[in-house]
Amino acid sequence: MLLLVSLVFLLAFAVAGMMGAPYVPILKRDSEALLALSKLKSGQILVDLGSGDGRLLAAAASRGIRCIGYEINPFMVLVSRVVCWRHRKLVNIKFRNLWSAPLPPADAIYVFLMPKFMPRLNEKLVSEIHKRTAVISYAFEIPGHEAVRRNANTFVYEYGQKVN
Repeated sequence: MLLLVSLVFLLAFAVAGMMGAPYVPILKRDSEALLALSKLKSGQILVDLGSGDGRLLAAAASRGIRCIGYEINPFMVLVSRVVCWRHRKLVNIKFRNLWSAPLPPADAIYVFLMPKFMPRLNEKLVSEIHKRTAVISYAFEIPGHEAVRRNANTFVYEYGQKVN
């Protein structure tokens, strides 16, 4: 029985890695820098595609930002719900595959994906984002797009209609 549980646990992490990125916890200093770079304000909406353990969601919610997290690993969904329990009125974590779930309206979308998935992400963003939305990519650039803001490891892009 323990072997079966262990295999299911490992399989959940393997599937998540094959669908976009392995689980890598974000460092507190990086989440704070990322949120500052995002320029999100209290009441705005952040969608985290692959929300992992929920650390970024909790950090954003502590600033009054409303958050939606999509996570394909059921174990990480449970972990992130515990991590975000204190902010449960601002955070909604969904057990979903980012590739098949439609993107909800948001002020910013955060993603950490491996470079080979970035062209597919770009197609999804172009087809599903209709209002001006910041897309924040941690560690990897989106090919063919120029970041409007960046720091050492985070890139911010604008998708959707431009507001003049």
